[in-house]
Amino acid sequence: MMGAIELPAWKLAIVASLVLMLGVLSHCLRLGIGKSLIIAGGRTFVQLSLVGLILESLFASTSPLWIALVALVMLLFAGREVMARQKRRLAGWWAYGIGTGVMFVSSFSVTIFALAVIGPTPWYSPQYAIPLLGMMLGNTMTGVALCLDRLTETAWQQRGVIESRLMLGETADSAIGDIRREAMRSGMMPAINAMAAAGIVSLPGMMTGQILAGTSPLLAVKYQILIMLTVTVGSGFGTVLAVVAGSHRLFDDRQRLRLDRLVTERR
Repeated sequence: MMGAIELPAWKLAIVASLVLMLGVLSHCLRLGIGKSLIIAGGRTFVQLSLVGLILESLFASTSPLWIALVALVMLLFAGREVMARQKRRLAGWWAYGIGTGVMFVSSFSVTIFALAVIGPTPWYSPQYAIPLLGMMLGNTMTGVALCLDRLTETAWQQRGVIESRLMLGETADSAIGDIRREAMRSGMMPAINAMAAAGIVSLPGMMTGQILAGTSPLLAVKYQILIMLTVTVGSGFGTVLAVVAGSHRLFDDRQRLRLDRLVTERR
């Protein structure tokens, strides 16, 4: 099979012009997203170009120290994105700490497990470790952000119901149990939908990239199955841990609902 076809800058510019056209159209329709669309497109170009340069150097050095540093930066930015995507977030460092801590535990552990299954040499080979961790963090970030947003928003909306159940003698875990389960489901649903639609509705990104690069479709499928299963595991465990930690933070030691620990983000 032939390798990937080179993409010169002028071809990317043609595609970028379509994004500009979409931005102009959204402005004409007064959708209010034209500026955000152009900025997001520019960030995509700049950020991915920088990542490409960094990965070129990283793949050449294979230094575990540099790999660990890149992984740490990815984790810290993912934690920031989780906090930014919540309408009502926990006040103080909890908003950042829960999301970042949960992703560290779930994403890093599952990534190490996936590397052990694949068996690259060395096991921390950046060609495998960084892309795997990136996919794991990205999907876990989405699940954690969704579940925490659902948890805090629903707890705020149903605060009267929760307090009534507490006054009737229920424990904090019981009073918020239904909300917690719904939050967990909402966090896991994107990964479940992705698995259900894979191969029928859409061809996943990693598989498509490998095929375009000349990899055998059957080998690309095997890698994609591995990735989707491990991503679902990481996202699922991360969602459960985030909801449990976040719901406990909504109550004090005397099992009183403490919504004053939430901060409403301006949109």
